[in-house]
Amino acid sequence: MTTSGPARQRAPRVSAEQRRGEILVAAVDVFGGRGFHKASLGEIAERVGITHQGILHHFGSKEQLFVEALAHRERLDVAGFENHEPPRGPDLLRHLVHTAVVNTGRVGLVQAYVVLSAESVTEGHPAQESFRERFAVLRGLIVAALEASLPAEEHPASDEIESAACAIIAVMDGLQVQWLLAPEEIQMPATVALVIDAILERWGSAERTAVAAG
Repeated sequence: MTTSGPARQRAPRVSAEQRRGEILVAAVDVFGGRGFHKASLGEIAERVGITHQGILHHFGSKEQLFVEALAHRERLDVAGFENHEPPRGPDLLRHLVHTAVVNTGRVGLVQAYVVLSAESVTEGHPAQESFRERFAVLRGLIVAALEASLPAEEHPASDEIESAACAIIAVMDGLQVQWLLAPEEIQMPATVALVIDAILERWGSAERTAVAAG
């Protein structure tokens, strides 16, 4: 007669929302350390204690996981602000410079963002819609921040403010490419501050962001 051994304890069930959160935390770490192409879903899955297919069940693709991991990282960046949302008005412009400061300490994420954002312009890319929405939201936030920073008597044309917002995003993203290739030569925070401040000065605004670049 044989007797069975002690019953194996089942791991406590985890809600889908909690599991997604665990995956995002691991993904931010792995993408941040290895970049997009060198990071593997297998390593992320192993850290969470699930399978490669488990990752795909929650996020569909590696590209979509990165986009959502990036959004998760950005939510953490604004966790200290009211309602856990990006600041508004001149504070948002200063926050952009601060983001450039922080990005100098997370090379892997910056590298992954640069690669995937460029790849997303190709037809049928799974992250294309996510990046399109991301840029549209960011443009809207910057336009509103610029408008709130203007003196009452200054009213640039709306398309000029929109162009300025596009230019700020272009500077930030373009600088990241240059910085990845020559990190000792490119000063991202100071350059972002210089461009934003030049735009504000053009319109007669007394607001400045350079204080956040130090």
